[in-house]
Amino acid sequence: MNDEGKQKVEDRINDLQSQIDVLPSGTFFCTRNNKYYKWYYTDKGKTKYIPKSERKLAEQLVKRKYLESRLRKLKQEEKRIDIYLKQYSLDEFSSYHVEEHPELQKLLSGVYVPLKQELDEWVNASYTNNPKEPQKLIHKTIPGILVRSKSEALIINALFEHKIPFRYECLLQIQNVSIYPDFTIRHPVTGEVYYWEHFGMMDNENYAHNVYSKLQLYQSAGVIPSMQLLTTFETRQNPLDYEYVELLIQYYFT
Repeated sequence: MNDEGKQKVEDRINDLQSQIDVLPSGTFFCTRNNKYYKWYYTDKGKTKYIPKSERKLAEQLVKRKYLESRLRKLKQEEKRIDIYLKQYSLDEFSSYHVEEHPELQKLLSGVYVPLKQELDEWVNASYTNNPKEPQKLIHKTIPGILVRSKSEALIINALFEHKIPFRYECLLQIQNVSIYPDFTIRHPVTGEVYYWEHFGMMDNENYAHNVYSKLQLYQSAGVIPSMQLLTTFETRQNPLDYEYVELLIQYYFT
């Protein structure tokens, strides 16, 4: 890590703070009453109810809550960078990760493949994809991949625009069960594997039950929602929002 890396974190902190500053103040929370949720927020020590007619306010407060969470993590990262820079005097070699230094790359060429090269090869390699109902692959995307829904197209286009390496409906075996996550993703900096499932029919009771079973299967393999597994949901009344997709990508991969 170097001063340039610290500056990038500071820039992201400033950007998040500017987004937070224009949002309504208050801390959102909700409670469940049987199968319904009620929305509330606290501001200056007072708790206020948010009627469903004020959904826009609820959305803005949830966005604020999300951005503030991200801001806290970035500030923690900034502190770690400060500690690192105080402990180490950075010369030409130590200002790079080993794998980023061009001369060290040459010396490691027999045993090491640069991450960018590895990810490019991974994206372009053939893989076993979902053979189910190919006639439903009708929605076009910017990289030319045909998908099953407009929401999946939205996600692919966003990943592509951010240059996030991914595969669509790539085979994954969990406990001898074959599943095809909507998106298998590699982090562009660390190479870590993530999965993204979009559940687009949550107002269908049978579908929602199958979603629960699928999430349990993931967890049995140590793939935990909100950690290695990204999930998005929609109903006919609440379609997937592009801004939310952008927020997820920024949170996990930038």
